[in-house]
Amino acid sequence: MNYSPQNILTARARLGEVPFWHPDEQLLYWGDIYNHRVHQFNPATGEDRFFDVGEVVCCVAPAGNNRLIIGQRHRIAFLDTSNGQVTAIMDIEDNPDIRFNDGKCDRAGRFWFGSMSSKGEPQGKLYRYDGSLHILETGLTVSNGLGWSPDNKTFYLTDSPLKTIYAYDFDAESGSISDRRTLINLQAESFFPDGLTVDKDGCIWSAMWDGWCIIQFDPKGKEMMRVKMPVQRPTSCTFGDRDLTTLYITTASVGLSEGEIQKSFYSGDLFSLQTNTSGLPALHFG
Repeated sequence: MNYSPQNILTARARLGEVPFWHPDEQLLYWGDIYNHRVHQFNPATGEDRFFDVGEVVCCVAPAGNNRLIIGQRHRIAFLDTSNGQVTAIMDIEDNPDIRFNDGKCDRAGRFWFGSMSSKGEPQGKLYRYDGSLHILETGLTVSNGLGWSPDNKTFYLTDSPLKTIYAYDFDAESGSISDRRTLINLQAESFFPDGLTVDKDGCIWSAMWDGWCIIQFDPKGKEMMRVKMPVQRPTSCTFGDRDLTTLYITTASVGLSEGEIQKSFYSGDLFSLQTNTSGLPALHFG
């Protein structure tokens, strides 16, 4: 199959990220972290609307009718998509050098999210929120791209500056992880793994920051395919549409020089890719 990404929205986001497909609404949600926006995109009409949440928005997941759970700089909150109201759940961090990053819900409705250090220090953590807060991992640089295998036995976590995607044993009943090992090592590359998604066959699709591509890996971590992107900084991806065969890809323009922008003119836009596989549905909090 000839994989050719299509530019579907001239968004010019600073840091487009954390996309998920809402199967009930048939809408794509995604965040622009530094512009403090949660976007709601309708591929059928091309309409994109956004909610200004007043602070960086680092992760987003569905949480019931007209409600999302979001991670902001130091807190988690609910966003009411009927009126744009943000209601804080819990303040967690108070270190100005730390902010939250990528997050998703597991099949039991628990919200997983990580944190990162702006100074590149190993101060990041991985959290799970299920009505109470649990710390599952420490010593991360940038907790990023996470997901679960289709059989729900393996959890994936990316540490972007280390150019590593880890695999853990996952206990679905308790929500615990164990036996961390390196699944994908990209230290020989010049780019960094960012957000990821997992397809029905257990393959990992990872967006490569500064890599001009999305890479598909098999469940054992072997590279299968590189999909070339017309932008330097793909950030994350998720499967969507009714059959979950369309890969939606967010991108970033932040930090690019004027010359780099000229080479990567559509940076910050939203892209789609028709694939010959399908993804797993986004999971709701609660």
